[in-house]
Amino acid sequence: MTGSSSPLPRDLPGLDSRFSRTASVSGSGVDDGRQREWHYLDTGDELAALGVPIVGTVLAVHGNPTWSYLWRDLLNRSVAAATSGSPAWRVIAVDQLDMGFSERTGVHRPLAQRVLDLGAFSDSLTLTGPVLTLGHDWGGVVSLGWAVGHPAELAGVMLLNTAIHHPRGVPIPAPLRLAGARGMLAASTIHTPAFLETTLALASPALEPAVKDAYRAPYRSAHRRGGIGGFVADIPVDSRHESFSELERIAAGVAELEVPALMLWGPRDPIFGDRYLDDLIDRMPQADVHRFEGAGHLIAEDAPYADAVLTWLGDNVDRFVDPVAPLDSIAPSGSDDAPSTPLWHALDGRRDDDSIAVVDLSARGGRGPRQVSWRQLADRVRRIACGLTAIGVRPGQRVSLLIPPGPTLTAVVYACLRIGVVVVVADAGLGVKGLTRAVRGSWPDVVIGEVPGLVAARTLGWPGLRISAARLPKVSAAALGVSHSLSDLLAIGAGTPLPAPPLPDDEAAILFTSGSTGPAKGVVYRHRQLSALRDVLASHFDVTADSGLVTGFAPFALLGPALGTRSITPEMDVSAPRTLTASAVAAAVRVSQSSIVFLSPAAILNVVATAGDLAQQDHEELARVRTFLSTGAPISAELLASANSLMPNAIPHAPYGMTECLLVTDIALDGIREAASEADSGVCVGAPIGSNLVLISALDADGRAVGAPGTQPGVLGEIVVSAPHLKVQYDRLWLTDRAAVRETGLDTDAADARWHRTGDVGHLDHLGRLWVEGRLPHVIVTATGPVAPVGAEQDVERVPTVRRAAVVGVGPHGLRQAVAVIETERPTARPGLATPDVTAAVRASTTLPLVAVLAVPRLPTDIRHNSKIDRSRLSDWAERVLAGGKPTAP
Repeated sequence: MTGSSSPLPRDLPGLDSRFSRTASVSGSGVDDGRQREWHYLDTGDELAALGVPIVGTVLAVHGNPTWSYLWRDLLNRSVAAATSGSPAWRVIAVDQLDMGFSERTGVHRPLAQRVLDLGAFSDSLTLTGPVLTLGHDWGGVVSLGWAVGHPAELAGVMLLNTAIHHPRGVPIPAPLRLAGARGMLAASTIHTPAFLETTLALASPALEPAVKDAYRAPYRSAHRRGGIGGFVADIPVDSRHESFSELERIAAGVAELEVPALMLWGPRDPIFGDRYLDDLIDRMPQADVHRFEGAGHLIAEDAPYADAVLTWLGDNVDRFVDPVAPLDSIAPSGSDDAPSTPLWHALDGRRDDDSIAVVDLSARGGRGPRQVSWRQLADRVRRIACGLTAIGVRPGQRVSLLIPPGPTLTAVVYACLRIGVVVVVADAGLGVKGLTRAVRGSWPDVVIGEVPGLVAARTLGWPGLRISAARLPKVSAAALGVSHSLSDLLAIGAGTPLPAPPLPDDEAAILFTSGSTGPAKGVVYRHRQLSALRDVLASHFDVTADSGLVTGFAPFALLGPALGTRSITPEMDVSAPRTLTASAVAAAVRVSQSSIVFLSPAAILNVVATAGDLAQQDHEELARVRTFLSTGAPISAELLASANSLMPNAIPHAPYGMTECLLVTDIALDGIREAASEADSGVCVGAPIGSNLVLISALDADGRAVGAPGTQPGVLGEIVVSAPHLKVQYDRLWLTDRAAVRETGLDTDAADARWHRTGDVGHLDHLGRLWVEGRLPHVIVTATGPVAPVGAEQDVERVPTVRRAAVVGVGPHGLRQAVAVIETERPTARPGLATPDVTAAVRASTTLPLVAVLAVPRLPTDIRHNSKIDRSRLSDWAERVLAGGKPTAP
């Protein structure tokens, strides 16, 4: 029966019935001359009762097959925020016609009509202040249609998983194809609740039964599910569909919007995947974007979207209420007018040099060592760059590189940088799962890889035009979806001119963190920051054209050409640094005549362990090394000294940094030995390099870094850094980026710097040296306050029978107790409690009380470095074991 709205049931979980409203609205379009009954949720009366001024209105539009109940958390939290003194936003969440508890009209309602419907509804209300739209699923499309048509009222747009464009030639998502198939549409969407139930099952974790039932409440009968079927039938699968032109109109209009935008995304959505997010970002590059890892289609149920929305509204309230400048006039964070020499400058300068530039000693594929001259490298870079341009790759597009370190990767990286293409570097050290997450999250336009990477791209559904590193047989290329090879690009590029180079503040690269403390994060660098990294490295370590680099640590393998010096990757599996041997390092030094060696702590551990295999000639080659760097994770003085004994004429350095800022501080072995006499806990990583700055944000009794960042000695807190080469932002992780950037409260010059909260904890000493004491998530909050783990771990590792140790917490937060988990010199046969004598020795080694000492055959570490111990995993494991669980390997 049409013409009436259904009453809202009482006691729906999480929904305050005081927000429920109905309105009779004069129709538009096919409803011209008719009144339609709408149900909606509105916080306006509650805010009026509070007596607070309303700064603006959020117009929230649900999708299919949900209803305004989807937005209950935002309604509740927005009122609570206003009650506590935050800016008051009126939230209006509609039930679209034929959906929720609005009228069942019995009228065909294609997309254009849906947009008219929402306009008629908004015209019937007195909307307070500037209006921001918020939409999910089909509600995203309809809300954007309203936004495009109401420029005077519009102040911003917010979106949860949705889409406004589908590429030609690509099938629509399988669940929608199935639901919309001939003979299935009515059966799956109207006659049965199959489509509704399938959608509700997408939530992760699973919805509570009462919440599921609340979503079902408006759709108890086939009559009330007609709108669900109508929405599915209205999906414009191709240009012949009646809603196709309207969708195209909205998509074009969205690209013209200059208002602030927020996109919150659940990447596990089988319907609206990252393909659609990438399209939306292309149309609204000004958007703040956050991908909630693990969330899916029902992101409003899977992730704290309401907190994110209110945070964003609070951050931007001044722009909404009194905008003073268009978005394109706002300079990007960290932009600088200072001159910046491009990363390929030294390579261009040596383009006529026939001496060796890059050497790869790996024997992958049985092809043996490879070496490339400066002339060859410069020529390949130019031709690949021109070839990419010729096939349509444009500045700002993203290229994922699935190529191991060596001459080929080096040439492709510099070719991409030269034409302004953004290089996505997600290495095999992330593991298959982490690599897949990284590639899909960055959504590259092009994938260039060797066969294993291309097979993974095809099998796992990674996006992007595919280019093979080597020429493939036609059958293989077709099977892998490969359109070109690098050989093709070299040939095409021979006659194509180079385009104009990118600007210093254009994006250059996305480097992924190791994922040792959660999903790997994409770190965005501009050309200016990469050039600054090159400059600080060259200056601090006195790198010259004659130095030569042996790089057993992947991130630095690509800097040789930028530094104008030769580089060599020793024989090793770059995804497993512990495979590097002392003989391989000696061979690399011999071939390249290098005087600088970069290694990770895990690699050093195996290099020292295999030192007995060195011949006299190997020792002589290693004696030519002048500078030796351990990078990627803290290293003990004993291990650094052992490596120094193999390179006796080298000055060993242990710089501190992270993917977000690769070089922050530095300390040499003599400095480490000097610091050993101090009473400070942790690993001394030295003083800031060059113009870098380091501050400490003190921990409170609950282990939170809330103190104003400062330089007071001896204060335990989160390490906060600034440097010319500090990353610009995290990729599509707005909330994470926001949490990493804080004000300093120092003098003007320091306060104007770009800052990053590292997530590491430590302190500064009286000489301004930094001591690292662990990671913020690994701080043990005891009854007497927070305890960082590294100091106690160092104590335990001095026990002769202990090879490595991790100190973790067990028990409730605020009352946690410390447990030592050790890896012994003679590996234990099975995990469990350590022997009584070892337990006694470990407890006696440290002043930190230990409730237990557990022994494992091997401590779990990250994949990339093989050295960052997963303390969170060990903490969970120790809890289970000490609670009587089976002592399986952690």
